[in-house]
Amino acid sequence: MAKEISGLVKLQIKGGAANPAPPIGPALGAKGVNIMNFCKEFNARTADQAGKILPVIITVYSDKSFDFVIKKTPVAAQIKEALKIELGSSESNKKKIGKITHAQMEKIAADKMSDLNCFKLESAVKMVAGTARSMGIEVVN
Repeated sequence: MAKEISGLVKLQIKGGAANPAPPIGPALGAKGVNIMNFCKEFNARTADQAGKILPVIITVYSDKSFDFVIKKTPVAAQIKEALKIELGSSESNKKKIGKITHAQMEKIAADKMSDLNCFKLESAVKMVAGTARSMGIEVVN
């Protein structure tokens, strides 16, 4: 018989760098999960993606066991990495901080496609373009 789910925890953690300090410790400790087991398992599964921010959804069961799903790096983080910038613009409609090409957006969209709620690459590219615009990045063809 299937286990009863007692809760979900959504976190963004750097790959290979999970430790019991906040925000991981308090979030999982409140659910009764063994924090060190999670950290060891997460670090082992994300050792090849060290330093990248990875969203993770942790399913906690009533017997205090857990499963987790690791998603792809957020689009905003991929855009910052592609353009080699630290932060987006504080006034995205007035101050532009960079330019992103269609080819760069396609690459990001193709990578993130499994996590987006669209079926066509064109739609995913439009989502990436919207994120870029909201960060103060000019979209060029």
